[in-house]
Amino acid sequence: MLGPADYTMWLLGFVLEVSVIVCSLFRRGLLRYFTLNLYMLAAASITVGQFVVIHRFGFSSTEYFYFYYYSDTLLTILLYFCVIQLYQQVFEEMGVSNQIRGASLLLLSGTAWVSFMMVRQNQTHLTGRFVVELSQNLYFVGLILTYVLWGAVMKMRETRSRLIQFVLALGVYFSAYSATYALRNLFPHLELTKILPPLVGTWLPLAWTYTFWKVPEEARLAAASLVTPSTLTR
Repeated sequence: MLGPADYTMWLLGFVLEVSVIVCSLFRRGLLRYFTLNLYMLAAASITVGQFVVIHRFGFSSTEYFYFYYYSDTLLTILLYFCVIQLYQQVFEEMGVSNQIRGASLLLLSGTAWVSFMMVRQNQTHLTGRFVVELSQNLYFVGLILTYVLWGAVMKMRETRSRLIQFVLALGVYFSAYSATYALRNLFPHLELTKILPPLVGTWLPLAWTYTFWKVPEEARLAAASLVTPSTLTR
């Protein structure tokens, strides 16, 4: 049974997701960061879809179960491509966009194949198990790629403030979700594991809204400030 707090978090998440697109549009970042905006548009649409499905079929219904996991997989795939677009932004001066795009598709295909091989013995619920496994594996891949990307930002002395903020926000998001999954596996009955996921879910749209609205595309950081990421929050 959902309470007022659940609906409040839903509404907050929806407002923040839409605000990313609105701020991006006003700050002329819609096309340059197209994948990020597409992800937020899909997230906002799915938030509305979840609300409709729950009110029509119920929170414990099979319909909501499938809608949740299939939509979560879609968002995870889009988030994966958000990471890839940031890779392209970081390495755009090297002219390797095509190589990054090809490698990302190959990695996505490999992750999907590994996920299928892990669940192919479960013939009864093959599709459902594959979707869940793919989503979890892509989260892990996204986490690794984000940390590697941050290492590249440090190594290359990237100074574009907006781009750095996007990468940092993703790093915090993936790390927080990974910690939440770990807590849920270790302490499945802990009440905190039910509260954390919706709170963590608001971080990314909140951080990206702030970045689009407050950080101009032409803003640059002094190279020395990259040594300590905390300077970005001052």
